[in-house]
Amino acid sequence: MTILKSLSTLATGLVLGLVSVQASFAQAEFEFKLHHFLSAKAPAQSKMLEPWARAVEANSGGRVSIEIYPSMTLGGRPPELINQVRDGVVDLVWTVNGYTPGLFPRTEVFELPNVFINDPKAANLAMADLFESDLAADYKGVEVMFLHVHAGNGIHMRDTAVRSPADLAGMKMRIPTRTGAWVIEALGASPAAMPVPELPPALQKGVIDGAFIPWEIIPPLKIQEQTEYQIEGAGKRRFGTTVFQVSMNSARWGGLPEDIQKAFRDASGPEWLAEVGDIWRASDEFGIKMAQESGNTLITLSDAETAVFTETLEPVVDRWIGEVSSKGIDGAALVAKARAAMAARASD
Repeated sequence: MTILKSLSTLATGLVLGLVSVQASFAQAEFEFKLHHFLSAKAPAQSKMLEPWARAVEANSGGRVSIEIYPSMTLGGRPPELINQVRDGVVDLVWTVNGYTPGLFPRTEVFELPNVFINDPKAANLAMADLFESDLAADYKGVEVMFLHVHAGNGIHMRDTAVRSPADLAGMKMRIPTRTGAWVIEALGASPAAMPVPELPPALQKGVIDGAFIPWEIIPPLKIQEQTEYQIEGAGKRRFGTTVFQVSMNSARWGGLPEDIQKAFRDASGPEWLAEVGDIWRASDEFGIKMAQESGNTLITLSDAETAVFTETLEPVVDRWIGEVSSKGIDGAALVAKARAAMAARASD
């Protein structure tokens, strides 16, 4: 009888425990939908968005619940994400700034070739350092949780080995941002703008000859199956990068109590931004390893070859300065600030 009584007590405790856990989830006071454009298996979700969401939930003591909707499952196309969150269709988005060209002009400085070189961690921290003073005006209608970049744009080619800008003359190349389009034009090629999920069929059908994207995207989109060559500069130098944002609808943010806002802020601080840089760098290394193991060729340009690309792309920086200066933004000063901020963060 004693054993039976003990088992009965244990079973009752387990049931009560399960009920308690279920109740804690059911009692989340603040539920959020986070919408984005890549698959649930992509590192962006599995290694970044999911850990961040769980950290916010933990910080809130279970009062917050964040459900992630990948692959545009709530409808629309990737360029519509920013309006979805601004209009309150969804609570949170992860999106590419460049999907809506010209909407985030100040932040574009961190995408520029010869401004961003090869350090995503430093860029993430530098954007946070300059956010309130220089970038915040770009983000009307949303509350930015955090900004980040990927490891930088390498060159992916269907069947052409590239060692100089001349090798790209007349080619049609994909890029998601307008600054990236300027890079392609400066190199003598023609830009083709498209969201990254549309890239594999475009490569496979020969609609484009190549793309400027990081190595990280190789595994989820199986880019190694549509390309033969991946090219980067000496010292992992890249040809610009892309800025992403995780942002919340501003009205939703304004309606949250301070302790819940703090749960989001604490999950999005400098340590997290540094970790995000490491996540994307590691994902990049995994991607290029997969491509090489599949038989693709990684071309690392020599210092001299890299210098030719650097010189060819410097006019892109000048073009951006002229473009934003016409809108009342001191582009030259912002380039100097961005370079200084990333240099200061390079050792962090």
